[in-house]
Amino acid sequence: MKMKPSHMRERLTKIKWGWVICLLAVSGTAKAQQHPMYSQYMFNMLNINPAYAGSRGVGTATALYRNQWVGIDGAPRTTSVGFDMPIKEKKIGLGFQLYDDQLGIERTTGFNASYAFRIQLTESGTLSLGLQAGLLNYQANFSRVRTFQPNDPAFNQNLSGFLPAAAAGIYYNSDRFYIGLSTPALLKTKISYDNTAEIASVSGRDLHVYLATGFVVSLNQDLALKPSVLVKAVSGAPIEYDLNTNLWIQNTIALGFSYRTGDAVVGMAELQLNRQLRLGYAYDKTFSSLNALNTGTHELMLRYEFGSTKGKVASPRYF
Repeated sequence: MKMKPSHMRERLTKIKWGWVICLLAVSGTAKAQQHPMYSQYMFNMLNINPAYAGSRGVGTATALYRNQWVGIDGAPRTTSVGFDMPIKEKKIGLGFQLYDDQLGIERTTGFNASYAFRIQLTESGTLSLGLQAGLLNYQANFSRVRTFQPNDPAFNQNLSGFLPAAAAGIYYNSDRFYIGLSTPALLKTKISYDNTAEIASVSGRDLHVYLATGFVVSLNQDLALKPSVLVKAVSGAPIEYDLNTNLWIQNTIALGFSYRTGDAVVGMAELQLNRQLRLGYAYDKTFSSLNALNTGTHELMLRYEFGSTKGKVASPRYF
């Protein structure tokens, strides 16, 4: 008998998440090293580099929501709310973030505080050195798993605990160019089945490194092109690239496209509603083996800048 597509999809989904859960059970511990990522990272790089704090020159609040792989039960969902601002005549940048990241039976909720020391190198160019410290709560709810064997002892205990987090970065930006290098995790943490935390500094082998750069080119009075690249590297894994380009129309509407190696293509749109408020949307379509199991990924961004409300946007902050 030929299996119906809907039944096959349901079975494949169960198999996929079953393997994830089994791997967690076999390991005996759960690592809290998830690094939430966004397709629209280039519009608020505080998510990947603490040195970005205060770089926009005004207080900025940003909210992002990502619903990944819609149609797969237990697929990732990530929400973050952040605020950053310059102080001390813009020589210091401060940033704060709350985030919630869910993946299957796992959930990570945390708070990060960023500090950036800013050095004015040229009239429009600033170099920033940043550090970040945070606290996260990691949970793995094994009791939610439906097993073939009732009361399976491997799934009758949940994990929960608090863990520290730390990151560092360097960032340079001018009106039309930026480049940054960062590592999102300086600590290697995990929680054992007895709910005890294990903490160690990250070795060179486990260190994640992000390199982000981009620039703006004015095509004419109404059009500006903004290409950017994000490189993600870790020892023992292939280097990943996010290749992006956004076209700004009259400094009000932006249309963009991204290619993420080995993962997905992304379409993006932004609307500068007024001088202070910006709305963004991204849609990811994976070309991996998960493509047949989901209808895509949706991501929303809302950013508000505290400052003057007079007049239209004469020169938007591209980074």
